[in-house]
Amino acid sequence: MERPVEYSYTEQTQILMPSHINGSSRLFGGRLMEWMDVVAAVVGRRHSGRDVTTVCVDTLEFNAPAHVNDTVIIRGRITYVGRTSMEVRVETYTENREGMRRRINRAYFVLVALDDDENPTEVPRLTLISEEDKLEWQNAEKRSALRKQRRKEHY
Repeated sequence: MERPVEYSYTEQTQILMPSHINGSSRLFGGRLMEWMDVVAAVVGRRHSGRDVTTVCVDTLEFNAPAHVNDTVIIRGRITYVGRTSMEVRVETYTENREGMRRRINRAYFVLVALDDDENPTEVPRLTLISEEDKLEWQNAEKRSALRKQRRKEHY
């Protein structure tokens, strides 16, 4: 079975409340990471049709802050699949009242699909349609190779 990138695309919207803010009057990074992890999991579940678990978060970038009353949009799209794993790009934007978006964060989540006994299980292949899909796949292959190299060096 194959599925296109858009099949599992996910978007979540939040309005930042005081409870989301840290001592520096900015969105608490841990809260944002939690929201991003949920978006990545939804993408992975939609693509695989299975429960998933996060294996790692790669290239997490905090580029700009978000503040109380900002509208925050978190978008997730699958970029790469292995046999049981999936890489999901998650980007966070603030949106002003005119609808203009500014990216404030990006990360790549690696998830593994789980069978009913919580063992890794195969995922559907990914159909690459657009040039962006193909470029993302090529870049994801490089990130995957770097992650494998880092694991060899650490273990």
